[in-house]
Amino acid sequence: MKNTIHVLFSIGIIFSQANAEGLPPGTALPIKVIFDTDMGSDCDDVGALALLHAYADQGKAEIIGCIFSSGRVPYGAGIIEAINIYYGRPHIPIGAYHKDDLGDPVDKMNAQQLVKNTDAFGHSIMHSRDAQEQTRLNRRLLTQQKDRSVTYLTVGHTKGLYDLLVSAPDDLSPLPGAELVKKKLQRWVALGALGANNRARQYKKDWNFFFNDTAPYTKHLVEHFPLPIYFIDAGSDVMTGKSLKKAPVGTIVKAAYREWLWNYSKKTLDDQRPSWDLAAVYYAIEGPGAFLVNAGKGKLEFDLEKGCRWLGDSKGATQTSICQKEGVRIAFADYLNRLIALTPKSRR
Repeated sequence: MKNTIHVLFSIGIIFSQANAEGLPPGTALPIKVIFDTDMGSDCDDVGALALLHAYADQGKAEIIGCIFSSGRVPYGAGIIEAINIYYGRPHIPIGAYHKDDLGDPVDKMNAQQLVKNTDAFGHSIMHSRDAQEQTRLNRRLLTQQKDRSVTYLTVGHTKGLYDLLVSAPDDLSPLPGAELVKKKLQRWVALGALGANNRARQYKKDWNFFFNDTAPYTKHLVEHFPLPIYFIDAGSDVMTGKSLKKAPVGTIVKAAYREWLWNYSKKTLDDQRPSWDLAAVYYAIEGPGAFLVNAGKGKLEFDLEKGCRWLGDSKGATQTSICQKEGVRIAFADYLNRLIALTPKSRR
């Protein structure tokens, strides 16, 4: 009886903590996450996955799978695997988009060169086709989880979640994608709609939602996703990366940041990089916390030509705008820099 009471008390603490952090009611820790990225277009994707692993080391997150949903530079899945190995989680399933018709066409991170160094990083995935097909993996992951228990976290393009939503029944589940999503996911957290929540209600186009031939997929998701959506607009002035200078030589996170900064903009770790994707991870695990604010429910109006804009106070809205608090950029950067530079728990 004493053990039962202890377990129930612990569960109560977990749920109270989650609710106190601004997470949906009934969210238990660790938060189960499918991490969807266009790894390679920018180095903040690397920082985002490093941050998610840091939360996993703290017992706040469980990474049940990673999706590389970009296609034209097919080496991101290998970088993901190398990061997962570095953090002591080599068995996290990785899925990828197997076609080459969308995504950033420029290898800004020198990902092709990085993935060739299998001796240094210990990974085996070289090309996207070496990973599982993304929709097949997403469906498999969801069938293995409890109902309404998974956060789908998009820090890159929207094709991965779109393909899941419109997927057909298969041998994994008799449910079509929309029903499987509604049954197993709890919410979609997306880095996107940057600048759309503005007083003038001007239309804005951002990288994740509009460029590299992904806008039609984003529009479908915005208009048809059956669960709560949280659009994260934060991190633009939150600079991270310099803390990685202390990481051991050859560390994949450090190497990827260094390669992107120098290869794309002739900058160094001291120059750092905005933390858009890290802000989305932060919200997914900590809620608004000390650095973000819930700007209210509403609707994202999405026009393929004009862009998107946020319309607040829509009746019965299930979409939420999350923005960065004023005056927190330095403190937020310090917080994120500390976490991404932590030595993995498996290496302490």
